[in-house]
Amino acid sequence: MSEEQTINLELSLDDVNKILEALGSLPFSQVYQLIGSIQRQAQGQLGSEQAPATNAEG
Repeated sequence: MSEEQTINLELSLDDVNKILEALGSLPFSQVYQLIGSIQRQAQGQLGSEQAPATNAEG
């Protein structure tokens, strides 16, 4: 069995917000885990005050 591979990307905060905005236009049930993962990683790097915003609506 194969393990899930991970990669590290370096993106500007603006780029991350654009990605989250695009994900927000997709059905919530398909993207909520990905959005959460992006937010958790960003908060760990930036602190909660500068974490990317989302426009994802259920």
